[in-house]
Amino acid sequence: MSRSLNQQRLAEQLNLSRTTVSRSLANHPAISAETRARVQALAAEMGYRGIPTRGVRRARGSKPATIGVLIGVPAENVAMATFPFILQGIRDRAEIEHLAIDVCFEKPALLDPTSKRQSIFRHIRAGDWRGTVLIYPFPEVAVEVISRKISTVAVLESYASAGVDTIDTDDSAAILTLVTRLRDQGHRRIGFVTWDYPVGGHWSIRRFGGYVEALFQLGLEFRPDWSINISRQVPHLSELGPAIPDRVVQLMAQERITAWVCAADHQAYHLIRELQARGIRVPQDCSVTGFDGLEPPAGLPQVASMAVPHADIGSSAVARLVSRILHPNSPRRKILVEARLVDGATIGPAPSGAIVS
Repeated sequence: MSRSLNQQRLAEQLNLSRTTVSRSLANHPAISAETRARVQALAAEMGYRGIPTRGVRRARGSKPATIGVLIGVPAENVAMATFPFILQGIRDRAEIEHLAIDVCFEKPALLDPTSKRQSIFRHIRAGDWRGTVLIYPFPEVAVEVISRKISTVAVLESYASAGVDTIDTDDSAAILTLVTRLRDQGHRRIGFVTWDYPVGGHWSIRRFGGYVEALFQLGLEFRPDWSINISRQVPHLSELGPAIPDRVVQLMAQERITAWVCAADHQAYHLIRELQARGIRVPQDCSVTGFDGLEPPAGLPQVASMAVPHADIGSSAVARLVSRILHPNSPRRKILVEARLVDGATIGPAPSGAIVS
């Protein structure tokens, strides 16, 4: 029996067009995941063997398949952004896989999947994206819609949507390394600082979880009110205004906190600069750690941090996306990579006296 006749039988039994059946068997992103699953399940039941492969690994002389990279425009200064390093890893691996890269910047808060005029979805169709890598947090509802249309891999952020794979850092192990360094310098009262993000920010919550786990593992005291921008029961603190450093100084004076774990380097550098403006020296008066391993802004010391292998994460995201495209119904994966300690110059011995506010 010919392949075309088999496809016609599938189309008749499922009450679908022949084109829809053909595209479903080829895992075409224009066909919904539910329809593709129905077609492929019946095809397997009928013993259909002529499934065409619209694979992503194509011959060098052929036109490469396209994958998209969707970057949520960062709220912080682009100079402290991590996406260029991730993007470099994506480009390097895409060249090996013979893939074309289409990079789009989209403000996450404006990504409304219910809008019929949403430009990103027109862009995905026009570019014939086979899959996409998400960099920076996007609204859960938008990610769910995108993942139903095309294969999706997220980096440094987890989503509840089924089938969205994640490439992330081992936050717990990394934060434990930093807190252990603080403990070894005599710090016993350690606080946690992050910013309040309007979209996503699950990564900061995971790093907070690593902070709590590290305190318990090392036998150090944990108090919820030593954490800034975690509990929604405390008043909102503006991420760029004076509220965060003022709260930090207040807790140092009242609770004798001597060290602060920040969820990211850009937060740590902002805090260090604000503390210096208030006459507080780092690390003489208090210690500060970050996360990412970025170069410091001019005039600031290298923060003690965990260097994230962003290029490796980008490369791994492309490899995982290729696998997801070829096997769209496989179980979702979460791949963790190890971060490397950057000693920096912002951890010192715990001061004996308290800061006076």
